[in-house]
Amino acid sequence: MATVRICVCGDEGTGKSSLITSLVKGVFVTNKIQPVLPQITIPPTIGTPENVTTTTVVDTSALPQERSNLAREIRKSNVILLVYSDHYSYERVALFWLPYFRSLGVNVPVVLCANKSDLAADHTEAQVIEEEMLPVMAEFKEIDSCIRTSAREHRNVNEAFFLCQKAVTHPIAPLFDSKESALKPAAVAALQRIFYLSDKDRDGYLSDKEIEDFQMRCFDKPLSKEDLVHIKETIQKTHPDSVTPFGIDCRGFIHLNKMYAEKGRHETVWIILRAFQYTDNLSLQESFLHPRFEVPPFASAELSPEGYRFFVNLFLLSDKDNDGGLNDAELASLFAPTPGLPASWADGSFPSSTVRNEAGHVTLQGWLAQWSMTTFQSPKTTLEYLAYLGFESSDRSNPSTTAALKVTRPRKRRKRPGRVGRNVVLGHVVGAPGSGKSALLDAFLARGFSHTYRPTIQPRTAVNTVELPGGKQCYLILDELGELEPAILENQAKLLDQCDVIVYTYDSSDPDSFAYIPQLRSKYPHLEELPSVFIALKADLDRTTQRAEHQPHEYTAMLNMPSPPLHVSATWSSIQEVFVHIAEAAMEPSTAFPRSEEDVEGKWMAWGIALGAVVCAGAAAVMIWRRVSGSG
Repeated sequence: MATVRICVCGDEGTGKSSLITSLVKGVFVTNKIQPVLPQITIPPTIGTPENVTTTTVVDTSALPQERSNLAREIRKSNVILLVYSDHYSYERVALFWLPYFRSLGVNVPVVLCANKSDLAADHTEAQVIEEEMLPVMAEFKEIDSCIRTSAREHRNVNEAFFLCQKAVTHPIAPLFDSKESALKPAAVAALQRIFYLSDKDRDGYLSDKEIEDFQMRCFDKPLSKEDLVHIKETIQKTHPDSVTPFGIDCRGFIHLNKMYAEKGRHETVWIILRAFQYTDNLSLQESFLHPRFEVPPFASAELSPEGYRFFVNLFLLSDKDNDGGLNDAELASLFAPTPGLPASWADGSFPSSTVRNEAGHVTLQGWLAQWSMTTFQSPKTTLEYLAYLGFESSDRSNPSTTAALKVTRPRKRRKRPGRVGRNVVLGHVVGAPGSGKSALLDAFLARGFSHTYRPTIQPRTAVNTVELPGGKQCYLILDELGELEPAILENQAKLLDQCDVIVYTYDSSDPDSFAYIPQLRSKYPHLEELPSVFIALKADLDRTTQRAEHQPHEYTAMLNMPSPPLHVSATWSSIQEVFVHIAEAAMEPSTAFPRSEEDVEGKWMAWGIALGAVVCAGAAAVMIWRRVSGSG
């Protein structure tokens, strides 16, 4: 909501005070009025722009001795009504007043008002606009609009102040370049995005149904058939190819809004822009892009069913060739209403971070996995792109983009038996250089095995779905940390909050590979607080004895791990079982911790109790049998 402060300026005797009095009284006051009226405040009335709460009108004097007061009031205002009434005061508009406003450094719209039109009956309104107003407007871009008024006849008085209100609430300057007679690039970009989001079937045209839906969203009233025909005819006069049996194309839509701006109906353009959450500087509202969404410690963010449904539908609409994958052109079209790919995707080498088909195009599985990972790592990014991409909540109680996300239950005690309440889990893959970490991530994404060794410098991420025993699916994110490994592992609080499982890898054919793991665990003792999986890679090669204080199976036995290292090769099809094992360790963390002596003693005690119960039950059965036999 806006408070409009109008500063009424102009030469002495142009009728400034009479205009204000006529506005307040509704009629011309014949009695002599004071030279400068006190400030007045007008509440909203019928015809006032809907987002205006109050309007303050300030009268001013052009006398030299009042110049400091004049400058102060101009600086406090957010619109200026500049009044002239004869040839001399008209000449002063361009020679004094507008340069004076500029010298004060103010950047507010100016409404040019030709007052006392009752004294200039020999000139038609069209002539005045053509000969007087348009030349000045062409020279001074700060002039928002112009109008002829008569305080004596109460002609266009209310309209003049309405134009001032509209200049604040619906400014023309951000939209239209009058010198070029064209919409400004930022306005075109915003309208192109609005067209894209309104084109629900993504066929490049707004059908009659889509135009009707657009009309209801922006103006909250239906569009008559006559109005729709008139809109199409108006567009066809300039761009006949923009109106087709399929509907109106983007060029025609942009041209229609250009005509609104040219003809002084730019409030229509602003209504459209604000219906799609645009601000006065043509950026999207901050609260729309970044709504409040908090994730407690040890919890995580995931897509809700509505969020997954939105991204599935977006994929299907964007897959124009129906090949089950998004190629570069389809991705570019999909992200057209956004600033481009999320920065984290570019940093993570998307699309190589997720599942692609044989042609290298992102599959639906990979698309959903990528957004699942993004939501897990940066829910703020997902919310921002949901806004850019046009997500609309079906939940009336939560119309925000946050309806597409949910927060998981915090998992504080991982050693307690049971599953964690989440569907997206993160595992850090660590191990000596050359242990096969990159090959493991390639296998996770069903990529072919490469014999060429390329050391990982930058962190690398892979995300995919994993089907768990029982048919339940989860999204598993695997990170190879690269040169950031020390920084990530030493940040204990963040590591324990975000990471669900640590995957220790070594090359079973390299005698020096395993020693890296005990050294790492010794250097970062808090790693013991995370579920762990040990994997011996390159099992297709000859296994060798490790030059370490303990052999891998001895080391895991000393830790009382539930199982020894898994031996596997990235070239084997059975490698997929490893990812199930990793996902299970993350989903049921209690199964992947070293078993303490208490755990072992507890199991022996449980077995002892169970065995004792069996023995007692057997003894009782024998006694009962003997009694029955004796009574027989």
